[in-house]
Amino acid sequence: MFEQLWSLTNELRQKIDARFELHPDPSVENLQQYSSLDGNIKGSLAAFSGKEIDWLVHSWLRNPEKSNFSTMRLTTWLKSHIQVPHLAFEFGTLPNGNILFYIDYIARTELLTDLEYLDRYYEPVNQTFLKLQEDSRLQVFTSKSLYLRLFQSPVKLCYTGAPTFDTLELTRTLAHETLDRWLTWVNAAEPVPEDARTALASRDLALRRNGAERDPGNKFVAQILGSELADKLVRSLWGGVGVSPP
Repeated sequence: MFEQLWSLTNELRQKIDARFELHPDPSVENLQQYSSLDGNIKGSLAAFSGKEIDWLVHSWLRNPEKSNFSTMRLTTWLKSHIQVPHLAFEFGTLPNGNILFYIDYIARTELLTDLEYLDRYYEPVNQTFLKLQEDSRLQVFTSKSLYLRLFQSPVKLCYTGAPTFDTLELTRTLAHETLDRWLTWVNAAEPVPEDARTALASRDLALRRNGAERDPGNKFVAQILGSELADKLVRSLWGGVGVSPP
């Protein structure tokens, strides 16, 4: 199941690579292959940026020998030339054998007041969100973190389900639909005025950093990999490798 989900991230990555020019970031080069001190936990993280992409992370972490647990992500953070939501994919396998998926558009404005933005980017997903709430194959996954629940959009697709062909195909369909829709938005987006880009970029970076640093899973990662490597992985998620901790 890990291989199938990782293959899905690569399918999505191929579509992104076909649209954007991306360059690997050398600051995380030594994270392309890493492991715990005992060698049981293995992982890989690569990060990229480009003219239109500020930070893209493609990563996985797993215990291939003794546990069903694995997690992987493909997150794409746009630069401030446009205000299309950022794109988040996370997939995983759980110790009980189930799979997990989180698919979301990360808002770049206040949805409670920017109704045009809400209607343009989130209303199109609302029916899918409501339909999945009633899908007997899935169980809603709710983060224990107050911040992460706030970080996620109101139409986030975040579920667990049995590792069946149907659940996997549903996950693949949802992921490709989400990416294809996003690419259409990117291609049609109006440019952000020059004088508004600095503030948008600052908000984006704060959101990216807070989301990485406040993930409750960081404690688990520190336990299995050690605090030094775990800290570097967390900083790599927001582009802070090489930046001194506060």
